[in-house]
Amino acid sequence: MVAADMKTYEWETKYGILQYAIMNDENTDVDTAYRGISGKEVMLTGYKGKDIDLTIPDELSGLPVTTVGKKTFLGAKNLRSISLPVHLVRIQEWAFASCTNLETVFLPGRKIDAGQGIFKDCMGLQRVVPTAADTSLNAEKAFEPTVMGKQDPDGTVSYLLAAAVNKLDAFYLFDPAAAGSSEWFKQWDARMLTLMGQADEEGFSKMLLCGEEDYGSRENNLDYYVEQRRRFKVRLAMLRLMYDAALPAEIKKELLCYLQAHKKGADSEETWKVVLEEHGDERTYYQFLLDYDCIDRDNFDAVLSDMGDRHTEMKAFLMNCRDKWADESDAFGALEL
Repeated sequence: MVAADMKTYEWETKYGILQYAIMNDENTDVDTAYRGISGKEVMLTGYKGKDIDLTIPDELSGLPVTTVGKKTFLGAKNLRSISLPVHLVRIQEWAFASCTNLETVFLPGRKIDAGQGIFKDCMGLQRVVPTAADTSLNAEKAFEPTVMGKQDPDGTVSYLLAAAVNKLDAFYLFDPAAAGSSEWFKQWDARMLTLMGQADEEGFSKMLLCGEEDYGSRENNLDYYVEQRRRFKVRLAMLRLMYDAALPAEIKKELLCYLQAHKKGADSEETWKVVLEEHGDERTYYQFLLDYDCIDRDNFDAVLSDMGDRHTEMKAFLMNCRDKWADESDAFGALEL
């Protein structure tokens, strides 16, 4: 926390200004303070600008940057990617809250002291990527992210680490040093199953009591609330199945059953709606639905009908799959003859 009388300094980014303070050095000139004196460190305190990709220096005024202060990047809506300094050891409350377009965060692969709500309302956050840490500051060794001790070419750790804070709301899992270990996966999956197992109506009454001024809005409609809860579970299940390292077979089966229960043609179709409305031109997601029988012969025509005149490349991709199904049927028919 910055003291009211603590002197702050500025560092120019490409499209903005980053403010910082020297911790434990409120009233002394930076250059004088640094001469021959160890133990000083820098805390980031504020930012104003329009940077899209931002790299924070490892040192400012010749001192290691160790802390992102409270609300430093609050509401920085242009920011999409940020690389945090190698000496980082703490991120204070709401440091990146409401950075609505933030997608990727790079940070050192050590245990980070994280405050409340550091990524609150960062719904676009996809990856938190651990990088090699500086061994001179509280890191046991240089770090490269691994999954169960093996290399992580698919970025499983970075995707699930981001989801730990913006989907699971589990800051005890925000540990870049432990992420990818057997125990970390167990805790991640346990938290996921807790959320997947909650009733779709859970929390609706409490929301109404806390939001009387919005009474009658779409958000306070039970059907809408239930649909959003199901969509959340679909996103969570799809993410874990796409990055399924160390995923036990019984949990995988449970997640698949949930997605198939909400595919096109089911009583509720949130699996299909999430893909169509949020990933309409991303082939990976259509292939995922095909691989896990969420698009099949029974609902294929209805899927194409929903796509209408949009997503032409994806429609062509699906039509090609249907042609292959027809060829396979013809081949089996010939064998039977």
